[in-house]
Amino acid sequence: MNYALLVMGAPYSSQAPHSALRFARTLLAQGHTLESVFFYRDGVHNASSLMTPPQDEANLLELWRSLHQACGVKLDVCIAAALRRGLLDKAEAARHGQSHHNVSPPFELTGLGQLLELQQRCDRVITFAA
Repeated sequence: MNYALLVMGAPYSSQAPHSALRFARTLLAQGHTLESVFFYRDGVHNASSLMTPPQDEANLLELWRSLHQACGVKLDVCIAAALRRGLLDKAEAARHGQSHHNVSPPFELTGLGQLLELQQRCDRVITFAA
């Protein structure tokens, strides 16, 4: 089956990202396809390159990047939710006159239209919320 995940919980304050990551690994291990992880609402904080967790905690940013590198899973971030919460990629930072950005590849800012397309293309979209 072809899956997409919707993550709406912030890292380190919600179990949602941890559960989504474990679910993603299980799907892939069982031979399913995971097309994308879409980060929405407070879930967009998973894409912040400024996260610096203590060394004895899981580094969710690096774990999401590893998932992308190992399996090619797209990491889509809702642009409206991200901008509202101070997360910008290089292009959006320039567009809004900001000198810094905190979202970088493999995370990609996209619109809600991308989520709608995922819902149409995938057999299942599983939501992980706070």
